Amino acid sequence: MNVLFCFIALNFLFYSNVASLPVIGVTYNAPPHPSQSADRIASAISALRLHSVRLPNPDPKLIRSFSFSNTSLLLSIPNILLPPLAANRSLALRWLYGHLLPFYPRSKISLISVGNDAVTHLSQFLVPAIRNVHLALRDLGIKKVSVSTTFSFPTLVTTPFPPSSATFCEPLDELVITPLLQFLEETNSSFLVNLYPYDLYRINSQIPLVFALFQDHPFNFRDDWVTGVRYRNLFDMMLDAVITSLAVAGHENIPVIVTETGWPSSGEVDATPVLAEMYIKGLISHLKSGLGTPLRKEGAQEVYIYELVDKEEEEEKQHGVPKWGILHANMSTKYKIDFSSSSKIGASIEILVGIWLALIGLLFHQLSSFLLENKL
Repeated sequence: MNVLFCFIALNFLFYSNVASLPVIGVTYNAPPHPSQSADRIASAISALRLHSVRLPNPDPKLIRSFSFSNTSLLLSIPNILLPPLAANRSLALRWLYGHLLPFYPRSKISLISVGNDAVTHLSQFLVPAIRNVHLALRDLGIKKVSVSTTFSFPTLVTTPFPPSSATFCEPLDELVITPLLQFLEETNSSFLVNLYPYDLYRINSQIPLVFALFQDHPFNFRDDWVTGVRYRNLFDMMLDAVITSLAVAGHENIPVIVTETGWPSSGEVDATPVLAEMYIKGLISHLKSGLGTPLRKEGAQEVYIYELVDKEEEEEKQHGVPKWGILHANMSTKYKIDFSSSSKIGASIEILVGIWLALIGLLFHQLSSFLLENKL
């Protein structure tokens, strides 16, 4: 009986550990170049073994290209549509008829972000627009697509350090955050934030480069002097500042999705392919570890790397656009990174199989002894 209990307990621990790993996705801004067809983009994402894609500018052809795949889609509605969406639910229905209804559920659309960092003159329209999109989905009988909006870390949180002192910026918290968090709680949706350690590192000379790049170093840590919590990378520190702000607002259990994070490989200070690859590799390794953050063991629910493909050389030279892609503009490989979680899961499976075999052997041994003792 003890052996059977151990067997069941190990199975539970293994599968709960695998399930707790954050989903790793990528952002694709369509279309950076006509040569990048929708089918080619979908194939490239599948080849990278990424199972979630964020589409800030969702093209219907691209949405269709993910039909019958296991790729989850996060669609965004542009800021320019917020005022009319807030005023008229029929416009929300019209947008859904063009971008969701022809493809869902064949294309696995899981979440819609209404606006992206719309915290200036558009703030007053944000929550009404979100509610209208949510109600429009219900009008269509669709209950498995969540609705939220995306914030940018610098305009969202008062201070990144110490994380335990962070709160949402005023007057954003009263005008937008309070009703939004109530909505997210009611609808079981997530809080979305663009989070760039690179941006914080660039404007703060006291942050060491290795701290922003997830590098192991004996003195590579920062202590929160209020709580005593130790941070070993800038990403966790910033994410916990958001988590603390949610807790202060009274909604500490709302899941957090990092909708953008990355490191430029050109066009900015300390922007090189070597440093960009170090950041992404460090991030992926950290997410696969399942450690979460000091304040939330599950960490972020999903993390989207910005972005899939570099901008074209002409655009970079003419407009000074930095390169953020994990693929070159011609969609050739740029970095040697394993984005899947198979390495961690595979190792866990090998260990678990070994334990299974040992337990089964022990179980047969005990059963044989029982039969001999009772002469059965």
